[in-house]
Amino acid sequence: MVEEKVAQAIDILKEKDIDLWLTFVRESHSTPDPSIDLILGAHCTWQSAFLIAKSGRTIAIVGNLDAAAIKDTKAFQTVIPYKASIKDNLMNAIHSIDPAKIAINYSTDDVMADGLSHGMYLILTQYLKNTPYINRLISSSEIMSALRGRKSKTEISYMQQAIELTLSIFDKVTAMVKPGMTEQDVASFMLNRVADAGVELSWDPSTCPSVFTGPDTAGAHYGPTGRTIEPGHIMNIDFGVKVNGYCSDLQRTWYFMKKGETEPPAPVIKAFNTVRDAIKESAKALRPGVEGWRIDDVARQYIISQGFDEYPHALGHQVGRAAHDGAGLLCPIWERYGNLPYLKIEEGQVYTLEPRVTCEGYGVATIEEEVVVTADGCEFISSPQEELFVIK
Repeated sequence: MVEEKVAQAIDILKEKDIDLWLTFVRESHSTPDPSIDLILGAHCTWQSAFLIAKSGRTIAIVGNLDAAAIKDTKAFQTVIPYKASIKDNLMNAIHSIDPAKIAINYSTDDVMADGLSHGMYLILTQYLKNTPYINRLISSSEIMSALRGRKSKTEISYMQQAIELTLSIFDKVTAMVKPGMTEQDVASFMLNRVADAGVELSWDPSTCPSVFTGPDTAGAHYGPTGRTIEPGHIMNIDFGVKVNGYCSDLQRTWYFMKKGETEPPAPVIKAFNTVRDAIKESAKALRPGVEGWRIDDVARQYIISQGFDEYPHALGHQVGRAAHDGAGLLCPIWERYGNLPYLKIEEGQVYTLEPRVTCEGYGVATIEEEVVVTADGCEFISSPQEELFVIK
């Protein structure tokens, strides 16, 4: 997979007409640059430079004790070990490529392209200060956006495996959950199924899974509590697993019937159906070349048209090596999102679609699906939740 992504990076450099992409890191296990998982698949200790050139040359300059492990990755054609200082080897490599543009890993908008620490930036610019290259530094955000976003068939297959396992655990929840259990009981059950499968979670276990039942819950980005599930509650769960380094990120919604009810109350059905149909409408509009904010607006306006307040977040984010995989978003034009709403959707990207509505007195209805962008639209790679899960 690493060799595949390095080859893809070279093609992206040619497409963007960028001569050199330089990733400059140290102690990457403690302070990882998000690019390292893609282009190296290993960690380094001392100051290390990973150069990928538009010409096809790939050079790794690493501390001498790291060199053997870096060679074993087979990601870089040339691995140059150093003992006392990286400076001379790094400058010689840059001079040999003589780039007009050097992309380095900083970005004001995309966290996945912002891996260069301030300290390492100061070291790099000190090395370059008496050379013409000091004025040739640009952000690598375009490169990282394309490299992380454009999924290969292998990457999609890994993500589908993660999705299938996630959905199977949701099915197990449906079969066992009942009133009287707590959010923590449900989460513990799910974590045991993850342990049985021998996989990792998509994000921090303190909030994966997130389980919310009834009204007046945190609603998002909060860990399961001792709150008890009661008849008349809506329950929703946000959950994902990681398979072969690739994540899923899905949400599902349940309703617990009260005694004497033969079907969920009309407000609950309307809330669920509104979320479901907002996802369908936004998926119809999702295609390459469209700015992300326009897709968010389709779902947002549909939900408002049904009499609900707009959801207080983006419609969807990219998924891949991380659950929140950076770059383009399906999001409103809010200051907190910077330039991301204006980035155009590209073929091969995988997005979540996850609107939500509050159903007063019952809880929050939300669904989260995953779609992959195709040449002329998108396809669901998760099996969509079409009906509310009802627990009698």
